[in-house]
Amino acid sequence: MTLRLLLAAVAAFALPLPALAQVAPSDPATLRDAALKDDIAWDIVEGLTTEVGQRLAATDAEARAREWAVTKLKALGFQNVHIETFRMPVWVRGEERAEIVSPFPQKLVIAALGNSGSTGPKGVEAEIVYFPTLADLEAAPDSAVKGKIVFISHAMMPTQDGSSYGPFGQARRKGPAIAAQKGAVAVLIRSVGTDHHRNPHTGGTNWPKGVTPIAAAALPLPDAEQLERVLRRGKPVRMRLLITPQFKGEGESGNVIAEVPGSDPSAGIVLIGGHLDSWDLGTGAIDDGTGVAITAAAAKRIMDSGQPRRTIRVVWFGAEEPGGFGGEAYAKAHAGERHVAAAESDFGADRVWKFDVNLPDSAKAIGDRLTAALAPLGIARGRELAGDGTDVGPMMKLGVAAIDLAQDGTRYFDLHHTPDDTLDKIDLVQLRQNVAAWTAMLATVANAPEEIGPVTPRPGL
Repeated sequence: MTLRLLLAAVAAFALPLPALAQVAPSDPATLRDAALKDDIAWDIVEGLTTEVGQRLAATDAEARAREWAVTKLKALGFQNVHIETFRMPVWVRGEERAEIVSPFPQKLVIAALGNSGSTGPKGVEAEIVYFPTLADLEAAPDSAVKGKIVFISHAMMPTQDGSSYGPFGQARRKGPAIAAQKGAVAVLIRSVGTDHHRNPHTGGTNWPKGVTPIAAAALPLPDAEQLERVLRRGKPVRMRLLITPQFKGEGESGNVIAEVPGSDPSAGIVLIGGHLDSWDLGTGAIDDGTGVAITAAAAKRIMDSGQPRRTIRVVWFGAEEPGGFGGEAYAKAHAGERHVAAAESDFGADRVWKFDVNLPDSAKAIGDRLTAALAPLGIARGRELAGDGTDVGPMMKLGVAAIDLAQDGTRYFDLHHTPDDTLDKIDLVQLRQNVAAWTAMLATVANAPEEIGPVTPRPGL
């Protein structure tokens, strides 16, 4: 080898590694495949759940999470990182005890539903009246309910797409208010979940204007089934409940916002993210630590590969669990900006199995390219109109194009809103597949040459 060739070879190997590894931002396949070895998402969710833990909305814990998020997103290299605060009602958990007084005395496990009223410090004791479904409660005369503790059951089963949650979840969302209007002193529901661990599933309930909140709590499935067996013995069943949460007026929550600035400001903003808050029984790993981690990890991969055409805005929304306050606040603050696409991750971290879009006709080719980019990950194109997501939904209602990456929900409601929502439940291989899917989607959408105009929102959004 001549001296010139030797020096050339040495110079080639002396190139900085980032220059050798640089990937064109228009190459979704290469970025996608690299993301299958991603460690960024794990690092984010591990840090959030370890260093902050549970993050009940509008509490000091959620405020710590926002500060943690700002530090983390800046360290990852995102630009324009900041917090946008808003005010909202504050609810905090108190004591929670339940026991059957007669005919077969025994203790049961419960967790108060978000926005539950209180029994007062002395608790309440009353006869149980049982309704196998919410429809049975709705049809019952007030006289059958007044002065009693209502128990509402249901028959929710696991589904891949999570479609059972909507109808069966009405027992939690609407049931307590209906019982209160009929004169109940308290409400118990069978947890809106699919596991058979002795872990109750919390979650928010709603009180229409003029309805005074009463104590409302969820039984884990084994305890709900135990109570049903006791009731089938045909004897009157009396229970004593102590449920003492508090409404503490207004407090502060907020959205954490970060960006990957685009090269063409006129091309619009691609909005992505998940929610930073969580319920307080576990550490919010799958709901929704993984969601904020997946979307931020994918955005960082795009950022590190080169500047995208469109700005990618990552939002870690606050206060989703008690009623989507963060999404509403974001839409109110940013409705005047040109958003061209929106997507969120809020269904755990098991593998993405299909995707749907709501794109204008002018951008139809983007959907076709997504089909090609996602197919190697085992992700098929669905036939539904996209538009899913509590946090990005308010922007979609304004006509922003939508992309849904649907995760496998078969085991999601085993963990959802329970003490079992912890880091060890995350499957790292499936988490990486999520990052790969989001990376391919962002690389395709953020760099698409087509104009992405407004769309007609999905009906019912």
